[in-house]
Amino acid sequence: MQSQAYFGADSLIHSLLMRYLDRGAFDLYVACNAGPQNNRSASYCALSDIPELKIRPTLFGPSVNSRSKTEIAREAIFRGIPAAGSLLSLAGFIRNSKIDIIHCTEKPRDAFFGFLLSRLTGAKCVIQVHVKADRWISPLVQWSMRHADALIGVSAFVAEAIIGMGFRADKVHFVLNSIDISGWSPEEDGSSIRQEFGIPAGAPLLAVISRLFYWKGHTELLEALAQVKAAIPSVKLLIVGEDDPRGMPGRGSFTAELKSLANDLDLTGQVIFTGFRRDIHKILAASDIFTMPSFEEPFGMVYLEAMAMKRPVIALDSGGTPEVIENGKSGLLSLPQDIEQLATNIVRLINNPALRLEMGEYGRQRVGQYFTSHRMACDIERIYQQLVFG
Repeated sequence: MQSQAYFGADSLIHSLLMRYLDRGAFDLYVACNAGPQNNRSASYCALSDIPELKIRPTLFGPSVNSRSKTEIAREAIFRGIPAAGSLLSLAGFIRNSKIDIIHCTEKPRDAFFGFLLSRLTGAKCVIQVHVKADRWISPLVQWSMRHADALIGVSAFVAEAIIGMGFRADKVHFVLNSIDISGWSPEEDGSSIRQEFGIPAGAPLLAVISRLFYWKGHTELLEALAQVKAAIPSVKLLIVGEDDPRGMPGRGSFTAELKSLANDLDLTGQVIFTGFRRDIHKILAASDIFTMPSFEEPFGMVYLEAMAMKRPVIALDSGGTPEVIENGKSGLLSLPQDIEQLATNIVRLINNPALRLEMGEYGRQRVGQYFTSHRMACDIERIYQQLVFG
């Protein structure tokens, strides 16, 4: 199920599953928020490119993410009845097509409608959880998760968090995410990025690429960078991304906080805020090291992207990160809040180009051998087979 019109990181993972699941064993359908005929949604456009995938345009009603109850109620008046009809029609389609499994995300509409449709049709409900499971998850989603037939975390860390919330361990699994490595070329020329931001060719360049909110570790990175600057004054840092109010509701602009901190730490000459960018390949190609000390990161798709571009990673021994980044092989990890060690790791990689090259080569090889969509699809297939055949 793809209830959201946009195409986010979780949508990408599910699209890779749809692309690589064994067509000899599975017939694939997706209920998708397609948008109007003359203005198809980003999700519909992305999914329509997948061979042998049958798309069923579906109305899911108003989104509840970052919406007030008044906004949801107002939109439900106009969209609720058509959505109810569309979902009932979808239930009939699921029964008639003898669909065995409904796979959805932990997004509220996905999880609730996925579970509801499973009970109306006799299909099994699988909810794949892309975030750390915690009490902030809405009661509706928690209820859906509690009654689903299987829960899949995107890392062992996420799976353990699900179990820690009291969900049955025997129906909790984890499957690590994947990337299509063919879309990432380490030979790409990033010189245009350095030219755009006035960064000398020889200056050590770090990059952090993420939505901007507190848990991604930007504050700690700036504090470490102040120590790095004392040893390597020419160092530069690209902060790529824009504020995500959902990550810090009511807190205001995190970008403004970071700019103020950079000023207080005398880093205005080292730090460049790029805002939202689509040319992530070029940003990574221009950079020497990828640095994102994210606290309790569920998985970290951007780590795979950096590894695919042969860039060593600076991160934390926290959350699902150690399941992606092997300390001393594809990057260097430090403990949360250990600013001194974080700075030491950065300086070590800046001063050792051979180590950067070695870690970059290993990271690319690791992605190509293990973090593949074929492996991810096979892992999911085993869970499906267990659900249907026991």
